[in-house]
Amino acid sequence: MTNWLRRNLHLDLRGACCAALLGSVALAPAAWAADAAKPASPKPVLVIHGGAGVERAGLSEQDQKDARAALENALRAGHAALAAGKPALDAVTAAIVVLEDAPMFNAGRGAVFTHDGKNELDSAVMDGASGRAGAVAGVHRVKNPVTLARAVMEKSKHVMLVGDGAEVFAKEAGVTLVDPSYFRTEKRWQQLQKALKEEASGQAHEDIETAKHFGTVGAVALDAQGRLAAGTSTGGMTNKRYGRVGDSPIIGAGTYADARCAVSGTGWGEYYIRAVAAHEICARMRYAGQSVREAAEGVIDRDIPAAGGDGGAIVLGANGDFALPFNTEGMYRGWIGADGVPHVALFKDEKLAEPAVR
Repeated sequence: MTNWLRRNLHLDLRGACCAALLGSVALAPAAWAADAAKPASPKPVLVIHGGAGVERAGLSEQDQKDARAALENALRAGHAALAAGKPALDAVTAAIVVLEDAPMFNAGRGAVFTHDGKNELDSAVMDGASGRAGAVAGVHRVKNPVTLARAVMEKSKHVMLVGDGAEVFAKEAGVTLVDPSYFRTEKRWQQLQKALKEEASGQAHEDIETAKHFGTVGAVALDAQGRLAAGTSTGGMTNKRYGRVGDSPIIGAGTYADARCAVSGTGWGEYYIRAVAAHEICARMRYAGQSVREAAEGVIDRDIPAAGGDGGAIVLGANGDFALPFNTEGMYRGWIGADGVPHVALFKDEKLAEPAVR
């Protein structure tokens, strides 16, 4: 090899090395910036509702106090699960069990009566991380329907079970059954008598017709691993007939969760079913890039009322953002974050505190 060739080859190699080094230095800040832009692990959060359609005129001071206490107890129960590092679905289940046991909500113990004077209970849960779901409808003896919905998800090959068959499965799965008298409360019984009287007179008022569709409990949660889950439980509508089933146990209508979004609805179920409301909210976030609030309000405050229905929902995103839209006078609602402090509200004119940092 000639001296000229050796000298030029050396210069070429040195230039290539310098270029590579400069390139790596130039790229480093961009890489560091990308790392810095990565979102921190989400902080656990739980959001609940005890039903839309809350009216101040229908609640005594003691009723309001009892409702707030029950909401706070539900939030603490769910938070305990999250604080222990348990998955979001555990928090959802724990919170809903407390609400089902509280007689002021239309679920479990406080379920409304059907036209025939019975209680028919519906519930559903969905795990956003796996896409698995379980639901039950028209059960009469299941103390906590949400636990049966979860058993359907975890211990059966099915998604939804109804009626007598669901109760046979409940017994096999070890889910607690009670005598139907457990669900009877005087307040709900009198509501049925009022509805029956209105029906017999043929002079049902619009406000009574609308109000009888409300009453549901639900929860959505985000755990420390970023997993989402949703659950809903209800006694349905006062004076319902023919085995009517609303949106609560229908996956995608009243209950839905995926990797980005978790929803539990409350309101006039027929309209939520037609709109596939819970899934529609999550779809707007996924495909249209809408925020939690934009998607939630678009469906609950615009689409549902435009079709003739009303109600509310709780919606939680994978980043910890949440929304609680409703278009009635009130909605039992609340949330709790990593600090373990519960925040609850009943009426529309109440300001519900929002987390300073999510």
